Order: sequence, then structure tokens, then C-alpha cells
Amino acid sequence: MKAKHFLAPLAGALLASVAAAASAEPLKIAVIETLSGPQASTGLIFKTAAKYGIDKINAGGGYGGEPIVLLEYDNQGGPVGAADKVKAAIADGARFIVQGASSAVSGQITEDVRKYNIRNPGKEVIFLNVGGEALELTGAKCHFHHFRFNPNAQVRVKPMVLALKAAGTLGTRVYSMNQNYSWGIDMQGAIEEYAKLGGYEVVEKTLHDVNKIQDFSPYVAKVAAANADTVITGNWSNDLLLLMKAAHGAGLKARFATAFLDQPGNIANAGDVAVGNSVSHPFNAEVNADTAAFAEDYKAKTGHYPVYTEPQTAFGIAMLGEALKQAPQKDGKIDVNAIGKVLENVTFKGPMGEASMRAADHQVQLPMVISVVGPDAKFKVDGTSLGFKPIKVFTAAEASSPVQDACKMNRPN
Repeated sequence: MKAKHFLAPLAGALLASVAAAASAEPLKIAVIETLSGPQASTGLIFKTAAKYGIDKINAGGGYGGEPIVLLEYDNQGGPVGAADKVKAAIADGARFIVQGASSAVSGQITEDVRKYNIRNPGKEVIFLNVGGEALELTGAKCHFHHFRFNPNAQVRVKPMVLALKAAGTLGTRVYSMNQNYSWGIDMQGAIEEYAKLGGYEVVEKTLHDVNKIQDFSPYVAKVAAANADTVITGNWSNDLLLLMKAAHGAGLKARFATAFLDQPGNIANAGDVAVGNSVSHPFNAEVNADTAAFAEDYKAKTGHYPVYTEPQTAFGIAMLGEALKQAPQKDGKIDVNAIGKVLENVTFKGPMGEASMRAADHQVQLPMVISVVGPDAKFKVDGTSLGFKPIKVFTAAEASSPVQDACKMNRPN
């Protein structure tokens, strides 16, 4: 697939509804994220990527002949703030809500959206989850108006163990080190689930407090005592950085296989400590000519190459754009349920390969790539001489995990 085949659909005109432009209702999409304070950097990443995707749709004619309106709400970093902003966004006319920086916040928003839609038939709202990875969001808490465009723990761990096993760097003794909340518990479960597939034994498991530990030396000592070859971890932010630094300081030989090593700032802070460690993620600009073209286009529009959760967010908005083209307005009115019924069957040919939405649980099926930190990567990160070199790409089918039995999807008539 040539690069233009990806960029053209993103910018493709929504011509089917142009005739109704004069009377069309403008579609409003709200980003509800942490946009101020010490945690704002992550929230701003989601906002930037959402704007990139919406700008692409608007460049092709918007929806119903009108440009899509992007609304921004600062949730102050927690579920309580998010709940208030969901009410404000809906009051301001938002029909789609975008969020992803925290599974706890995602859990609050998806429940708020579900309850609102029950109370307000005909005025439904859809939650576009671009980062909340807790399994329950497409399990026990799944519902028709929630769509996830990012991986979960199973989708990250399965390709990781397969790639590292094939590369001969996984070993047979794995230590599970994760944060003690829903995401970390999901990761620990996935690490255990895929032990047979990866040919390893889980020699020890640790769940620790989230972002409260300043000295990981005692935890590193436990890894050393367990004689682990690899530490598989879903840790993020300081819990990942300080863990790796403590390991380096202790001369630990075990490698780290991570979910979030590509979070901005990690490589700058860790430096050579990160070399040889790996990450399981949905995008790497070095995979092929199409990924490189997307990265260059993203940089041209935003001022930087896409990092961390930006690609999955941009691709999620692009998938919405595909659904909007297939579900035009009728009499200038927005039918959210009609859009949702199209969206749950959308297939999207992105730069990493084909992605699709799974109707059974609204979990995106997307390609994954396993990358290793090293100086030979073409796209450097954090202003360092290091980057992420892809070692194995998995198709969406290869990376996929099954629908959870707990998901009971009820669809509107």
C-alpha cells in the first residue's frame, strides 16, 4: 500500500452529505483530558492527536458539509472532574467524547455515557476511548456506545512474548512487576496467561503502589533473587523509570519488556539504561514507507513526530471519519446510533496495516509492533541518540485476544 492510500482516506471528502450543508447540524466532539497541571503532558498528547484527525476530516468537507467542532475540557486528572466535564460537554452539544489518559477516568466516562443514553433516547452520545486499557471496559462494562481504539494488556503481552522468544531474548524465567490497580492486575494476568506460549515460567509476581515508590532497590533485589531473565511490566511514568534506574544501579542483568517505554521523557531520563529494553506498541515510524510518511505528515501538522498514544488516537478518529462517510446526516440531523452501527464494522487501512472494529465488544483489532531501544533507530526520541528499532510486526489477527465472556452487548433498535 502506498502512503497516499492512507493519507487520502483521512482527508477524503464526505461528499454524500454536502447537499444538506445549509441546514446541517454541526457535529461536536469533546476531548476530556488533563490539560493543565503536572500531568498535562499526557492529556495534551491526546488532544493534539484528536485535533490532527479532526482537521483531516474537515479538510475533506467535515460532516454534513459543516466542519466538525472540537471542544476541550480539563478534567483535572481524575474521575470526579471527568464526570463534571461529561455533563458540561453534553450540555454544550457534544455527541462524541474522546479520552484516554487513565483507565480510571475511562471507567467513569463510559458509565456516565451509558447512564445518560438510557435516560435520553434519541440524544445519545458515543465515547471514543483512545487510551483506557483496562480489560473490563470491553468486558463487564462493555456497551454499544463505548468504542476502544487502543490495545489492552493481552494484546500487548501476547506479541511481546512471541517476538522476544523468537529473538532469543526472552529467556525462560520471567518476573511480573506491575502497579497495584486494574491495569497492573490485567498485565499480571496476561503475563501468566501467555507463559506457555512464550515458553517461560513466572518465577515471581509483584503488585506495588502506584507512583509512590522512590526507591525500587528492594524490588530489584527480589528480581535478582528470583534469577529472572526478563521483567515484563506495565509500569508507566516514574514507576518504570525508577525501576529501570535501580536495576542499572544494581547491575541487574535482566531485560525489561514494557508496555509504555515509549512515553515521552522515558528515554531522555533513562538514557543508556534503556538500551536493549523493549516495548510493545501499536506504531513505529520505521516499519515501512507508509509509517514514515504518516510520521512526516504528523510532524508537518503538529510540529513533532507522533509519539506514545498519538498514532492510535489519530487512527481512531480516522476510523470515525470512515463511519461518518457511510452514515450521512438525514434532514440535517445527526443520528449517533446509526453512526455507531457503521463504526462497529469499520475496516481501516492504516500505515501499519489493516485495522478494524470488532462488533462483539467494540475492541479495535489493530497491528502491533515490538521494538527495542538502541542507537541504530532512524527516528530518535526525546532529543537523544536513541530510538525504537522494530524487531517484529504482528497483524491485527496475530495480536488479537478473544472477546471476554463478561461482555453482553445490547444494541439499540
